[in-house]
Amino acid sequence: MILVQNLIRRFGSLTAVDGIDFEIGAGEVVGFLGPNGAGKSTTLRILAGFLPATRGRVVVAGHDVLTESMEVRRRIGYLPEAVPLYRDHRVEEMLLFQGRLHGLSRREARRRAGEVLERVGMGERSRSIIGRLSKGQRQRIGLAVALLPDPEVLLLDEPTSGLDPLQRIEVRKLLGELAADRTVLLSSHILPEVEAVAPRVIVLHRGRIVADGTNQELVEALGGRSHVRFEAVVGDPLEAQRLLLQLPGVRSVREEGTAGIHRGFRIDADGDVREDVGALAAQRGWAIRELSWQRPTLEQLFLRLALDLDPLEGEPGGEPVPVETPASPQESVQLELPVAGESVAPQAPGPAPTLNPFQPPPPPAT
Repeated sequence: MILVQNLIRRFGSLTAVDGIDFEIGAGEVVGFLGPNGAGKSTTLRILAGFLPATRGRVVVAGHDVLTESMEVRRRIGYLPEAVPLYRDHRVEEMLLFQGRLHGLSRREARRRAGEVLERVGMGERSRSIIGRLSKGQRQRIGLAVALLPDPEVLLLDEPTSGLDPLQRIEVRKLLGELAADRTVLLSSHILPEVEAVAPRVIVLHRGRIVADGTNQELVEALGGRSHVRFEAVVGDPLEAQRLLLQLPGVRSVREEGTAGIHRGFRIDADGDVREDVGALAAQRGWAIRELSWQRPTLEQLFLRLALDLDPLEGEPGGEPVPVETPASPQESVQLELPVAGESVAPQAPGPAPTLNPFQPPPPPAT
């Protein structure tokens, strides 16, 4: 239903979309994720025929967007992020006007206007002036305009922007119903929203696709491992780490700080080892505060891919390190990192450098 091959869009020296490829079949609901400037809205505009591509091939509903633009527009419903509505029109007038633009007869336009207003929960506001509606209500009117021609493909840019939680639930349900007989591609910054609506997710970063698949596929492909979170009163934390590491299937154990008298540990293993950890705790007399199975979320994967962070491991790009026997005091070396704003002790005569770029350097020593 949607085919994109080597799509590139440049604005002067800026490359907004950098050679992306993807394909979406009929009846799929796919979410576009990415930070601001990732290329989501630009891609949707190209698919809708509102913006030409610099290079590449785009086919929507069997028609090339470049050479058959009008055929594509007859088969899509497009909701941009900034909903284009005439604020001095009444809701019904706006929909009838849009229906005539789509080539509908007056009778058909009136029938469709009533249907789509009911579907988006705005049937009782058909005589309201658009400029007097709230932002969320205008958003739903925009969705009604997108649905008016009964399109095969829906392109929705931030469809739940401005909606309250109850309205968002209603839009989720509506999108699920629409997916039964049409293709839906939507972008959103609300990650739980995408998880609830779209079984498949495409993540964009700096104009490129960095991930494409279902939530479960992304977790497995991107190394988003599940792990056991263990927190207890253990006495000697190093001894506890050593014993936990000896459990069958455990690959690494990392201490994650304290909460009062309790020590927290992250245990990475080949499977769920909570039963073995609980048995060890009972044997050693450890008082357990938490023993849980942690699974990565789409939000964590998004941070890892798009923002170059790794909350799954606790630090950027970090990997859990197996516990090793500590070196002897003679062999150990302690490094103290300076706090931002404090000066680093100079290695040679002269002013000490500062880690704070907004703080002027201290005067030279006399």
